[in-house]
Order: sequence, then structure tokens, then C-alpha cells
Amino acid sequence: MTGAEVLLEALVREGVEVIFGHPGGAIMPVYDALYHRRELRHILTRHEQGAGHAATAYARASGRVGVALATSGPGALNLTTALADAMMDATPLVAITGQVPTTAVGTDAFQEADVTGVTMPITKHNYLVSDVNDLPRIVKEAFHIARTGRPGPVLIDLPKDVQNDTFTGSFPETIDLPGYRPTYKGHPRQIERALAALRAAERPILMVGGGAQHAAQPIRRFVERTGIPVIATLQGLGVVAADDPRFLGMPGMHGTVAANRAIHEADLILGIGLRFDDRVTGDVARFAPNLKTLIHVNIEPADIGKVIEAQIPVVGDAAWVAERLAEGAEPLALDAWWRRIRAWQEENPLPFPEDGELRSQAVIKAFGEATGGEAVVVTGVGQHQMFAAQFYPVKRPRSFLTSGGLGTMGFGLPAAIGAQVARPGETVLLFDGDGSFQMTLQELATVAKYRLPIKIVLLNNGFLGMVRQWQDLFYEDRYSEVFLADSNPDFVKLAEAYGIPAFRVERREELEDAVQRALAEEGPVLAEFRVKAEEGVFPMIPAGGSTEDMITEPPEEARS
Repeated sequence: MTGAEVLLEALVREGVEVIFGHPGGAIMPVYDALYHRRELRHILTRHEQGAGHAATAYARASGRVGVALATSGPGALNLTTALADAMMDATPLVAITGQVPTTAVGTDAFQEADVTGVTMPITKHNYLVSDVNDLPRIVKEAFHIARTGRPGPVLIDLPKDVQNDTFTGSFPETIDLPGYRPTYKGHPRQIERALAALRAAERPILMVGGGAQHAAQPIRRFVERTGIPVIATLQGLGVVAADDPRFLGMPGMHGTVAANRAIHEADLILGIGLRFDDRVTGDVARFAPNLKTLIHVNIEPADIGKVIEAQIPVVGDAAWVAERLAEGAEPLALDAWWRRIRAWQEENPLPFPEDGELRSQAVIKAFGEATGGEAVVVTGVGQHQMFAAQFYPVKRPRSFLTSGGLGTMGFGLPAAIGAQVARPGETVLLFDGDGSFQMTLQELATVAKYRLPIKIVLLNNGFLGMVRQWQDLFYEDRYSEVFLADSNPDFVKLAEAYGIPAFRVERREELEDAVQRALAEEGPVLAEFRVKAEEGVFPMIPAGGSTEDMITEPPEEARS
């Protein structure tokens, strides 16, 4: 076998079925070997960044490791945004990049780049393969590292001569990484302490993050038994169904008033699978000022206490720990606490202007009602992302896919491709903005090539909307380089140029029919909604602020 053939055999042994990639000179031996491995499905994206985001979404939607393939130099460097995105959002991804021959490494050869050096800070681990006989071990280690502990991306840089070398080794059945031993089983004494603290608390809340997606079932049992209020971060949406009466919504910068006030008043927070990032906490010194006990469950010890001090740290897998918490849970006496929370909910619903104009909130809500919250939702980054988090009622885990930590504009379209490949029989809705969509719109070709039935819901406000909102609030309406409407393409004609059906909606009274039309398409469709240009996402906590600084509705002048 050649090194290229060994690589593909090792991928098959890891259970890989789908690879997202784009060929080039330094990875051609692998693509030649791929020609003969029909059990491996390759999705040809139009850009390596697209391959990375598609593999990321595939991983998050399926619970498996995503695989991306690229050539050396510019091809590999085009993957870096996706690698950083996967690192920030703890997504299991293995990226394989071609490299110039080992004899040329370090000589500034054609399409050479120090990919392992560049990606060291944005991968969980990376490899430069120098011996073809090491390749099976490296692949096995890469998948193990990517999927275990706090998941993350691993890169394998594979020189072209190693791809062509003759393999004389063997495929290992096991791996031995003495320095890498993630803790899965939380300490029983810490779990006992957590349960005792919960019983003693008067105003407890549960906060779940992206690391709890695979733990949805035991967490739902725990919530059912205790009656505890639940808050989900952006990446935690779907862990508890949006229609669960104990669900308060999202916390932080664009979270609900009820969620943020509950955090402010809570005397105990049980956090599972989240890292308390700045978009959740705001000013750390003023975060949860009435908090007496933080129980922080995370498989990554370094994330516990990194931002907020934990009185009861529990290192372990979210699903394993949640199962034990559910087993030991008892109904909590929270009637008084719930009365306060219900009052906040009734007094402060999410702002939803009903003025007859076509607005993003109305579009997203209409799709939510039409799909019953059962679709796989993917978003780009911007105002539409926050509106989707607020107004789409996510019912299932692994069904709200968005770029959180890195906030990558352009994530949406390639991620929708990965989600649709991962869950082919399900409805995949992409909510994207005109700014974010144009970052990776070349992936319309990928959608068309594979006839992926993605429903692209393009919320076109003619602005870089979130930047414009900040300029409204904090820069005295100085709209510096955010206006897009004068140079946007005709998105309908653009989609049609790729052979994708498309239509445009400009009036509120057309909305319901447009939603049904989009969902009725058997294949892909692009529905462009010309929404109100000066929308704002509220509530909003200014960067570095706290719940006390929350802006619950737009200023009077912005509303006009």
C-alpha cells in the first residue's frame, strides 16, 4: 500500500463515511487513491474554508468526527478559520492537509507553508508525518484526541512523498497516550455535595452549554425531577426543549430578561458543559452578585474556575455526571422562586414589533411555527443569528448550529451543507444575513452539485446589521462602512444562476405563503426576505456591562 492508501484505510477503520474537501497538487496522491474507495463519500466544496465549516457542522449535527481535506500552502491556510472556529466551540474535527515533499520542507518550495506552526494555537494537537509507517498510529491518535475530553480539531500535515511511499508497517488496534487521560467519571463525593447544595438552595438555576448537547436526556430527567429553572447558552440551545415550561431562554448579551435576572438573583448555579465566556457573564465582577454556590461540571479541568470561581467543581463527562445527578435528584421547593421568575417573563417578553413591516423576528417565528421547532437550524453570524436564537423554538439537541466563540461570518452556508449531509432526511433551515452570506456564497455550487435540499432563508436588511446597531447605540449613528444595499447582488438571480429555485418577499402579508412555498420545495431553495433595515436585537447588555445595564428595548429615536 502507498501512504495515500494507508490514510484512507485508516479513515475507514475509524468509521469515516464522509469527507469534505478540495484537491490540489500536494494532496493529489490521496485524491487518486480516493478514486478507488467508493465507501468514502467525498463532498467537493468550492473553498477550503467551506470544507472546514461543513465538516464542523457535520460533526455537531451527527455526534461523529468531521473530516476535512485540503492541499498544501494556500489550501491548508484557508482551513485556519474553520479550525479556530472548531477549537473555540469544542468541535471534533480532523483536518488532513497535503505538504510539499519532506526534502523540500523549509526551502520555501512552491505552495509550502508551515502549517503545523501556524495551527498550533488553534488545534488541540497537530502532526507533521515524516514516516509512512507512523501514519496508521497518527490517524488513530488524531481521532481519539479529537473526540475525547473537550473535543476539538486535530491536524495531520502529510508530505507528498510520504503519500507515495510504500507502507511496510501495521495498523494498531489500540493507542497509548500516557499524558492524555481525560476524566469521564465525576468524583462521587463532589456529586453528593452538589445534590446537597441544590436541596439547600432557595433560588437555584441550571445553565447548560454546548458541552451538554450529548447529555440532553439525563439533563431533561434531572429538570423533570427537580423543577429547576433552565437557561441555555447559544451553543446549549436544544439541550432542553424550548417549549419546556422551565426553560427561561438564553443568557448574556442578547439573552432574555427573565434569564438574566434569574442569574442576577440566583443563590446557586449548576453549570454543565459551558465555560462562562464573556458574552454570558459581561462584567465578571458584577456577574451573579447574590451567588453563594457555583457547581461547575466540565470535562476540561482548565475551564473550571477560569472565569468564575467554583465552590463545587466536578470534573467529568456531562452525560455521566448528569445521569448521577438525575438519579439522586429530588423535587425542589421553588414556588416562591418561580413566582418571581414568572413575573419577569410576563412583564418582559422578547420585543416583537407588530407594525405591519416585514421583520426578521416575524420571518424566523413563522418558520418556527411551520416546522414545529423540529428543523435543524443553521445560522451565519450577525443580527439574524441572535434573532434565530431568540425566536426559533429549538426542540432537539444537536439541532441549532452556529458559530459562537469565534463568531465567524460566512459559517452558515457551508455549515448547512454539513448538517444536511449528516441528517439527510431532515429539514435544514439556514437563516443568514446578506453580509454573512456573501462571505462564502460560492458554496451555492456545492448545494447545487449535490442537490442538497437546504432551505436558505436570506434576511436581507442591506446592512452589516449588528455593526450598524452598535454604531446606533455607542457611536452616535456614525455609519462607517456598513451599508451594503447599494452593491448587493440580486440574490434571486444569483441562486438561479446555480440552478437553485429562488424568490423574493417584500411585504409582511406575503410571509405565510412564502414560508409554505420554501418548505414545499423538494430540493434546495433560496427565499430572500427584504426585512426592515433598521432592526435592533434586544434585550442587549453592552459589552463589559452587567444585567443592571440591560437595554430592554431600542431608544425612542432608533424606533422611529
